[in-house]
Amino acid sequence: MQTALILIIALAVAGLLIWPPLAKSTLWRAAITPLASIIGSGFLVLGPVLHHAFGAYAALAMAVLCALAWGFSRAIAHNILRLAEGSRRPIEIWLDRAASWALAFAYMVSVAYYLNLFGAFAARLTPVTDPHAARWITTGALGFIVILGLAHGFHALERVEQISVGIKLAVIAGLLGALWLALGTDMLDGQGVILTPATETGPAALFLVFGLIVTVQGFETVRYMGAEYDPALRIRAMHMALLIATLIYMAYLLPLSLIFTPDPQAVSETAIIDMMGRLAPILAPLLMIAALSAQFSAALADTGGSGGLLAELTRDRIDARQGYVILGAVALILTWVGDVFSIIGYASRAFAFYYALQAAIAAAGAGNWPKRLFFFAMALLGGAITLFGTSVE
Repeated sequence: MQTALILIIALAVAGLLIWPPLAKSTLWRAAITPLASIIGSGFLVLGPVLHHAFGAYAALAMAVLCALAWGFSRAIAHNILRLAEGSRRPIEIWLDRAASWALAFAYMVSVAYYLNLFGAFAARLTPVTDPHAARWITTGALGFIVILGLAHGFHALERVEQISVGIKLAVIAGLLGALWLALGTDMLDGQGVILTPATETGPAALFLVFGLIVTVQGFETVRYMGAEYDPALRIRAMHMALLIATLIYMAYLLPLSLIFTPDPQAVSETAIIDMMGRLAPILAPLLMIAALSAQFSAALADTGGSGGLLAELTRDRIDARQGYVILGAVALILTWVGDVFSIIGYASRAFAFYYALQAAIAAAGAGNWPKRLFFFAMALLGGAITLFGTSVE
């Protein structure tokens, strides 16, 4: 019954996503890029990491991460409108250029992060014992993305994202159905819930949350899609993507934190597969498919965003396709010199610095004091995350 329910839910969501009125919707197509990036790795990494660190309070930590994303998205939306108006002050223009260069670096790190996760999950499907197998798979995926972008540009990347996001959302829907069914069954059987205490508290807990902000990153991609969509549509798409991602994350962390006992050992990048495999055998292969799709679509989203970003920064002296090559080279270097969790830390700091600058831009261009004070507070918070965010050990 459990397996049948998971498959029915997954197939129902898949059918909804290929329903022509939705699939052809301009708003939905615009929302796919930020959504692909926001939930690209979050549902894979955040579950085991937050559960291990915060126990039954994992959903509360997730709510803090989502609130941070929504706060910074306010600054992004404000700056999109200011840019469209064409009346920015010199300080806004200077800060925006600095922020864009910061984001260019952050994208390079995040693509390496997504594709290294892709390689880690793909390596589990093979009998190969070579310790570098995941890196070789990552290298191949990175080469494919760069070649696709060179040959067909942003729209080809966007179309592949749409397919990948569809697969991912269908599997996530099945996963959520299984988690809530398991929680309901435990409650009806009188087993109750598992209230595991947090192992991280105080400043260490806060700094760990800061170090995970990259897992809710992605909403800012709409800032650099001006050649494809108008400002109002981009803002609506960003908010739609954030709303869907927030609902998914909270619906995921709430039951997970109450039905599992955290593994006392260190968390691995593929820990979610083992956890969900204990819940329902069919979830392991489904999550492997979703994992590969998730990392690939997230990497596509950030690659597409980076191409437009570098073209804008260099006034088309470096066009989008050349930007894909530059990003690919940097991501390749990171793939062979770093590991997943260290890259998460680097990427979180880089994105936090970018968000701090975007909030500072919004503060400089705000038309009233309440907005100015809010954006200034978000800029200070972004700076604190940059300085104090810690990596998962």
